[in-house]
Amino acid sequence: MENYIVVEKFNEIQLEELHSLFKNEWWTQKRSLPEIRKLIDNSSVVLGLINSKTGELIGFARVISDTLYRAFIFDVIAKEDYRNNGIGTMLLNRILEHPQVKDVERVELYCPDRLVPYYEKFGFSSDVNGSKLMRISNNIIR
Repeated sequence: MENYIVVEKFNEIQLEELHSLFKNEWWTQKRSLPEIRKLIDNSSVVLGLINSKTGELIGFARVISDTLYRAFIFDVIAKEDYRNNGIGTMLLNRILEHPQVKDVERVELYCPDRLVPYYEKFGFSSDVNGSKLMRISNNIIR
């Protein structure tokens, strides 16, 4: 991890780089820069991974939590050029060890089926005692 710096606050350039990262993912590609600022401001934990040699943002993840019973991990992203190099693993380990997450009763996330084996390596399980994800989709005015 000596070639990387973890940040929890983002400067304007890093926010723009995060916007670019989001544009490359199917679930985040429509997010605007003002929306990204808002989601960062309203998340319990935000982590960015910076390449210490180039200064570029190469990874991101965030958590929403009550810091006691539930924490939900969102938007684990590694820049395409850096994938399969342990970026996601570094981010997840830092999240799971974070003071606002480490003692939470249940840490949850959702992911595509193809990533289930990856997250199982961290101890995540798709067996949630018969619970199902339920959702209401609201239209976001843009």
